Order: sequence, then C-alpha cells, then structure tokens
Amino acid sequence: MNLTEALLHALKRNGARQIFGIPGDFALPYFRIIESSGILPLITLSHEPGVGFAADAAARIQGGLGVAAVTYGAGALNMINSVAAAFAEKSPLVVLSGGPGRGESASGLLLHHQAKTLDSQFQIFREITCEQVRLDDAARAPADIARALAACLRYSQPVYIEIPRDMVAVPCDDVPTLPPESVDPQALDACVDEILQRLEAASDPVLMVGVEVRRFGLEPQAAELARRLGLPVVTSLMGRGLLADADTPLMGTYMGVAGLPDVTQRVEQSDGLFLLGVIVCDTNFGVSSTKIDMRKTIQALNGQVSMGYHTYAKIPLAALVARLLQRVGASRPSPVFEKHTFPRHLAADGASIAPLDIATAVNDLMAKHGKMPIASDMGDCFFTAMDIENTALVAPGYYATMGFGVPAGLGVQAATGLRPLILVGDGAFQMTGMELGNCRRYGWDPIVLLFNNASWEMLRTFQPESSFNDLGHWGFAEMAAGMGGDGVRVSTRAELAAALEHAVATRGRFQLIDIHIPRGILSPTLQRFVAGVKRLNAPAQ
Repeated sequence: MNLTEALLHALKRNGARQIFGIPGDFALPYFRIIESSGILPLITLSHEPGVGFAADAAARIQGGLGVAAVTYGAGALNMINSVAAAFAEKSPLVVLSGGPGRGESASGLLLHHQAKTLDSQFQIFREITCEQVRLDDAARAPADIARALAACLRYSQPVYIEIPRDMVAVPCDDVPTLPPESVDPQALDACVDEILQRLEAASDPVLMVGVEVRRFGLEPQAAELARRLGLPVVTSLMGRGLLADADTPLMGTYMGVAGLPDVTQRVEQSDGLFLLGVIVCDTNFGVSSTKIDMRKTIQALNGQVSMGYHTYAKIPLAALVARLLQRVGASRPSPVFEKHTFPRHLAADGASIAPLDIATAVNDLMAKHGKMPIASDMGDCFFTAMDIENTALVAPGYYATMGFGVPAGLGVQAATGLRPLILVGDGAFQMTGMELGNCRRYGWDPIVLLFNNASWEMLRTFQPESSFNDLGHWGFAEMAAGMGGDGVRVSTRAELAAALEHAVATRGRFQLIDIHIPRGILSPTLQRFVAGVKRLNAPAQ
C-alpha cells in the first residue's frame, strides 16, 4: 500500500464518501492514484471555490468528512474563502493539496505557484484549519493522518493535509484509528446535575438547537431529549432545517426582531435558555432587542459547557447529550404553543413576483410532491427560506459568503442522491453558477430558483444611494441550454407556478428558473432583519 492509498482508506473509514477536486501539476500524481484505486469516487468541478463549497455541503448534509482536493498555490489558495466558511461554521472538511517534492524544495529556484515562500500556503492554512500536516515522511505519515482526521471529527472543523508530489506512491503502513477522547465521568455528572437543576428551577426554559447538533449526528438524540425534558424547542438561524422530520415541540427559528414574535418573546424572556450546539454570533443573536445576557444561559459548544461564570471543560456534545438522556426519564407533556403556519396557496395570476411568492410556491410544490433538501446562497434567497416549510437546509448563515448555493446544491445531490432545490441570487450566480455545467457528466438535476432583481439587493438595503449595487440583466435562462440544462425566465406568479411544475416533472437535466423580481421588493423577513439591524446599530441620540 502506498501513502495516497493509506490516506484514502483512512478517509473512507472516517466517513468520507467522495472527493471533490480540480487537478493541477502538483496534484496530478495523487489524483492518478485516487482515480486508479477507486477507493473513493472523484468528482471534478470547474473552479476551486466551488470545490470547497460542494465538499463542505456534502459534509453538512451527510455527516462524516467532506474532502476537497486541489493543487499547490493557485489551487489551494483559490479555495481559501470556502475553507474559511467551513471553519467559521464548523464543517468537517479535509483539504488535500499537492505540494513541491523534496528535491524541488531544495533547488534554490522559485517555483511556479509559489507565493512568498514555499511554506506560505501551509502557514496561511494554519489560520482556517484546526490541524495541519505535511506528509513528507512515510514512517510518520500514518500517525500524522490519524491525528488530522481525528481533529477534524472531534472539533468539526477543517484540516489541511499537504502531499509532496514525490511522496504519493512511496510504501506506507495503514493509518491507525485513534481512540475517542476520554471524558471525566465525575465532571460530566456534575455538569449534567447543574444543567438539570437550572432547567428545573426555571419558570420558562427553552431549548435552542444549533449547527453542532447536525455536525455531530445528534438530531435524533436531541429530538428525544426535547421530548423527555418537555421543553419548547427553537432552532438558531444557522440551525434552520434541524429536526425537520422529528416529532418535537418545534416552535420555529429564533431571529430576534426579524423573527416570529412568539418565538422571539419565548427565547428572550426565558430564564433557562439551553443553547445546544449553538454558535454565539451576530447572525444568531445580533438582532435581539433585549440583548440576551449570555451569562444566564447554558451553552454547550466547542467541547465544553458554560453556565454563569464557570465552564466545564472537555465535555463533548455527544457525551453530554447521551448522559442527559440517561438521567432524564419518560417524556413529559409537550408545551402548548400556537403552531406557525407557512404561506400556501399561491395566487397563480399575472401579478409580479415577490420573494414571499417564491416561498409560497415552494411550499405548494413540496406539499404536492414531497420535501426536497435546499441549498441556499446568501441574500434575500436565504431569508426567503425562512418562510419555507422546515426541510433539510445548507446555507452559510453566519459566514455569509456569496457563491455557496449552486456548488453546495451539487454537493448535496452527490452526497445524498436526492434532488435538491437551489436558492440563489443573481449576484451569487455570477460567481459560481457555471458549476451547473458539470451536472450532465454526473447525472445531477437540481432545480435552481434564481432570484433576479439585477442587483445586489441586500447590500442596497443598507446603502441605497450606491449605484455600484446595479448588476444589469444577464441572459441566465438562455445560458442553461449550453450548460446541458433547461432554462426559463418568469415574471408573473402564474409563470412561476407553471415553471415549478414543469421542473419537478422533468428529470435528468438541471432546471433553471430565472425569476424576475422588481427592485426594492424584499421578503418580509429580510425587511424586519434590516430594520432591526439599523435600529440596533443606530447612534445614540
């Protein structure tokens, strides 16, 4: 077995199901082994940012490791933003990069693709990965690979593995499987005791679930915990889509002043807010009108639990949830609250299309044909997703990068085999929409809803006087045929409803619906979000 094969087998044992990549000269040797070995399927895309987003989305939707493989310098550095998004949003992404061989490194010449030094790339990735290794020693490589993959899974964050191109085929031992991180049972029991005491003492406790629940594969356990505790459950904004198919007392998604008033009131007035895997960031809590005092919450995140002014260190989320389930007995009565109804029954008439109409049309479609997983970009398409019935959703809700939606949708279909719905704005589509041209090679057929207002409209809401937010109308629908799909442009609600029905009935080719939205027309959720941010950030009078 050679070094690359040892790495591939270790990736597969740790949950990787495919590799997304783009070759380059420093990567060709290990790409050849990936292809010839057949250990993991190789999916090549068109641009490194799309590779990173697709691999990230595959990890988010399926669990296990996402793998992005690129070449040195021009490839890996072109994927920095995608990896940064995965790091910020705690997605277990493995970055594989080719690298100069030992002889090249000692030549004394500057090498093509080199930035400042040959080590610059390695140092840059230190900032956006939780572990970095260079496989330049075959004897040490198995331990290095094991350590990196264990860190990726333990922290649910990206790791960086560099493979010098003269090392890819050297003989190598199998990669060991490291034992799980040990947990102090006394510390765990003390932590669980205090959590249960705080929840019991609270008059209005609430459970908020966040992205770590999905990252560590804990949705069924979190749903059961909610039932046994008898707590009302909300998701964070980043956690939207969690517990979509679980039988839990799910009230909705907390979005502060931008959200449903009953959800906002319940969360902000809770005296026992239990944050389970919730990233404490501005998009999750920045539009809270009451500025939630985090010292009064229970925060289980990043392998620790914080309450008040103290922290229980080294308490992994999985161990915490398991011990809570051991301690809490039969299910308690579910809390009583009014169930939110999502918009349905689109008026299929000649009126122009607003974002809420898109949400309504999608709800009608899924009620008739079944739920679909959603990959959403940032902008009003993401806020429109908040008015769509709860379903599996991948989106960069915290890092908020544009360009995620299309390649993420491809990653979702590659990972699950399910046909995804992609929500993307025209600005983001200009960045990564051409990745749809790869659908024909792999048999993917996503349905793409392109929110087209010829504008960076979300940015315009914060700075309406700036003409640089204008994008102009591109012929997106006409592009689809050349990329191997079907495209249609719609501007009325009747046309939208008809296009969706045609799209869901047409399999084997991607379906692009270019939806004309008049400028200045926003989803109700984005309107509330923007108004809330402006109000909360306004200078004191």
